[in-house]
Amino acid sequence: MYSHMFVGSNDLERSKKFYDATFAALGVGPATITGNRMFYTSPNGNFGVTIPINGEPATYANGGTIAFLANSPEQANAWHAAGVANGGKTCEDPPGVRDMGPVKLYLAYLRDPDGNKLCALHRM
Repeated sequence: MYSHMFVGSNDLERSKKFYDATFAALGVGPATITGNRMFYTSPNGNFGVTIPINGEPATYANGGTIAFLANSPEQANAWHAAGVANGGKTCEDPPGVRDMGPVKLYLAYLRDPDGNKLCALHRM
């Protein structure tokens, strides 16, 4: 069902540094830039970052989370470390296993430089 997702940014170059690093940890190549937008492409869908087209400042969704699949807990940790090293901030609990009853998930949470809440998720 997932096709693509966009988040807004107030500084595209700052966002490119952050997302290039975090997506590289997940095996996704650097952004393709088209005007005030940039795109990341993978077999699982597309992710975009844009300067808002209405001219208003970009803001993040309160309560919203965007999760990216990780192949292992180590890959989720690499994603998290790349994000923190490139302007992101850790949020929620530290990366680790969450027991959801019959399902165990390895989750790592970050806020990007514009405050968007992101997660790397590995199903155990």
